[in-house]
Order: sequence, then C-alpha cells, then structure tokens
Amino acid sequence: MIEFFMPMIPPTITAQEHKVTVVNGKPRFYNPPELEDAKAKLLGNLMPHRPEQPIRCGVRLITKWIFPSGGHHKDGEYKLTRPDTDNLQKLLKDCMTQSGFWKDDALVASEICEKFWGDPSGIYIQVIPL
Repeated sequence: MIEFFMPMIPPTITAQEHKVTVVNGKPRFYNPPELEDAKAKLLGNLMPHRPEQPIRCGVRLITKWIFPSGGHHKDGEYKLTRPDTDNLQKLLKDCMTQSGFWKDDALVASEICEKFWGDPSGIYIQVIPL
C-alpha cells in the first residue's frame, strides 16, 4: 500500500482543457501553459512518493482533493462546484503514470474520489493493491 498527502493548492485546470489550432489546414492539439504548469506541479509532488518499481497488479485508488476554504466554507464540507472529480482524476492518473507509479493507469480497477473544502489544502492519495 502507498499512502501520502501532498500539501498544495490543488490545480483546477483539467486534462480536458487541450487547445486546438490549425496549421496548414490540419488541426494541431496542444496544452495551454496553465495545463503544463499544473502537470509540473503534480509531477514534482508525486515523484518523492513513487514506488521503487512500477506497480504491475490491479489497484484501488483513493483520492481526497482538499481545496482551500478561504473562510467561506466549513472544514471538511464537500466541494460541489467545478472541476468535476472525473476530470481531476484524469490529470492525476496521467501524472502518476508518467512518474512511474504503474505501467498503465488501466490497472486502476477501483476508484474512490472526493473533493472537499478545508485547511490545510492538498491531495491525499492511497494506492491499494487488489
């Protein structure tokens, strides 16, 4: 089992926010700078927690996204606004794959994802082999 907390203000931009431009009549997709910054932030925080060898079995991924309450919400109150949990998870799992947690995020067979308001803010992650 792997379990850790990354204290940070979680990124709110998601993997869905690719941009497209047309070059020589062909669409070309690219990541906006904000998405690249979010990926770098996640990768930098994930790297110290990655396993020595990539996980090769199925896993359950439990994540708790904790956004700063700013004094406007109760600590632990569910966050009912964007971004959607599925979009948050996609970027995180892509970064976990890139940083070597597993060979392919298809190994994530079970997910529990919640988002809250609270202090300290950050992302709690637990990876449990199935």
